[in-house]
Amino acid sequence: MKIALLSVNPDLYSTRRLFQACQARGHQVEVIDYLRCSMNITAHRPMVYFGGRELCDVDAVIPRIGASNTFYGTAVVRQFEMMGIFCTNPSQAISRARDKLRSLQILSKEGIGLPVTGFAHSTQDVQGLIQMVGGAPLVVKLLEGTQGIGVVLAETQKAAESVIEAFRGLDANILVQEFIKEAEGADIRAFVIDGKVKATMKRQSAPGDFRSNLHRGGRAEKVKLTPEERSTAVRAAKALGLGIAGVDMLRSNHGPVVIEVNSSPGLEGIETTTGKDVAGMIVEYIERRADVGNKPDRITG
Repeated sequence: MKIALLSVNPDLYSTRRLFQACQARGHQVEVIDYLRCSMNITAHRPMVYFGGRELCDVDAVIPRIGASNTFYGTAVVRQFEMMGIFCTNPSQAISRARDKLRSLQILSKEGIGLPVTGFAHSTQDVQGLIQMVGGAPLVVKLLEGTQGIGVVLAETQKAAESVIEAFRGLDANILVQEFIKEAEGADIRAFVIDGKVKATMKRQSAPGDFRSNLHRGGRAEKVKLTPEERSTAVRAAKALGLGIAGVDMLRSNHGPVVIEVNSSPGLEGIETTTGKDVAGMIVEYIERRADVGNKPDRITG
């Protein structure tokens, strides 16, 4: 099988591990910088080009699309889909997951547990927005932020008002969410592949920070999910249409709540913490599904 691994940086841990896993299972694999791809959009023979040659003999695509390149990256993935090539995550599912507001709306529609979340355009009713999520302390998130960037904990009413007004003054789109105090700065990452949770870890924030991102000094450990947490992770990935997803959850007093679903979850933290060959599991998923071909994505939203 010939597999195209879409990544702008072949030296990233996740890219290297996926490349190795494909080779270990006897497949041909090539790292393709999707920003250097061009597309011929025609009615009868759509095509993706890389380095002046046609990528017409590809059997499967693994998209590793960076957040800052979502628009062009998903366009390339969509073009492969038009060519009838299996993609581990469909372009539309990647777009859903990257849009925090859209993804929360879809998860809400499916009845999946979420933190109480508010969204508004005008700054004229900031107090009403704050009260909507139960008052301070609360979390303010930039819609375009990733890896903990643009996430602020406002501990008082006055601080919350100032942060919201400052972001909106810069014309930034933000979400306001309740602060889950009982989570104590920890979240759970469930790695879902093909509708099953394959690996899990608990991430604990560094002292003085409430964000549990590992590259910000957080630490990770193995964790056993409850049946409800496992079901929540699977349902969240399915709701967004993702074959591969990193589902981040908090343990709240009213059950697990999803804070984000990542369409290109990193492999280093989860593999190092669990000792599992997650990259190999992704290749196994391709082997099971690639021959079936792409099924139309009929999920609305």
